[in-house]
Amino acid sequence: MRKTMLSAKSRELVEATLPAVGEAIGEISKLFYARMFEEHPVLQRDLFNRGNQANGTQPQALAGSIAAFAAGLLAGRTPDAMLRRIAHKHVSVGVTPGQYAVVHKHLLGAVADVLGVSEEVGAAWSEVYWLMADTLVGMERFLPRGWEEHRVIARFQETEDVVTFVVRPLDGPVPASRPGQYVSVQVELADGARQIRQYSLSGRTDDALQFSVKRDGEVSNHLHDLAVAGTTISVSQPSGDVTLVPGDGPVVLASAGIGCTPMVAMLAELAAVGSPRQVVAIHGDRDQFSHAFRNELGQLVAKLDDAQAHVFYERPVGEWPAERTGYVDLGSIEVPADATAYLCGPTPFLQAMRAQLLAAGVTDIHYEVFGPDLTR
Repeated sequence: MRKTMLSAKSRELVEATLPAVGEAIGEISKLFYARMFEEHPVLQRDLFNRGNQANGTQPQALAGSIAAFAAGLLAGRTPDAMLRRIAHKHVSVGVTPGQYAVVHKHLLGAVADVLGVSEEVGAAWSEVYWLMADTLVGMERFLPRGWEEHRVIARFQETEDVVTFVVRPLDGPVPASRPGQYVSVQVELADGARQIRQYSLSGRTDDALQFSVKRDGEVSNHLHDLAVAGTTISVSQPSGDVTLVPGDGPVVLASAGIGCTPMVAMLAELAAVGSPRQVVAIHGDRDQFSHAFRNELGQLVAKLDDAQAHVFYERPVGEWPAERTGYVDLGSIEVPADATAYLCGPTPFLQAMRAQLLAAGVTDIHYEVFGPDLTR
């Protein structure tokens, strides 16, 4: 049976050193990544997001997850939602159990060098790490994984900077997916690196996968410029635990920017089954022209018996209601306190929506975030 709690001695040492580790974790994680990539450059080239490494968000996310896990252990609980999100992300990019040992070596070495801790303290934090790693490996064991070559059978220009791709496996059936999930796409860039990014499935299709890509980085630029109909790309099995849960209760779907993609998939599923559930769809964007799936949002909501859409634009073009101008504000929207809420968008949006939903009495909140999770 897998161990699920710290030993008494390690608990005492981790509790005593958690503030110091938390204060220095940014420095620790930067040193850790530098050393790991120096010894294993293939990880930086083909597994980790180079953009997130360059801007520092990946080290911040690693720091937050380990600190949150350690704090949870001390409080007698584990952050299950965070762990599930990490497990799905790991499986989607192809992290293997053996790579946890590589991370352990360089992470604990960085802790020792930055803080100058004793062997006893190092061993205690090693115990924290392996408790988290073993939990993740256990979760990942039961998730579908693997890559398949897919042919691009169609692509659609949604907005000036968003393209929807429809792809189908070269061999075998289309993998099963659930509304709200994403796929990883791996492409070979001009310098030979095989970089991976995640894109939410953005619609309901029976014989293909559909995902949408906003042009905002080296992989998305590659797809926009080169993934034309007839070309092939490497696509993972669908992953992600923020999925539409069947039920009868009300649903809130809140998104911003390209975060609309999983919400459109959820709306499409609700419309396809003729769901009688109360649905409150909320979206924020820059303006009407940058709003991907704007028409689909209205059409899908119209197909449901008890649904409404609330759209906010920061800088609307032409006439637009004053109460729907600016950032999303739930103050003027009736949100059922017993709703299940699904959120997707940039970190500031997620943080603001979570706070407003909690203030409205909504506690069943699930979110998907693009890139490293910095919402803790």
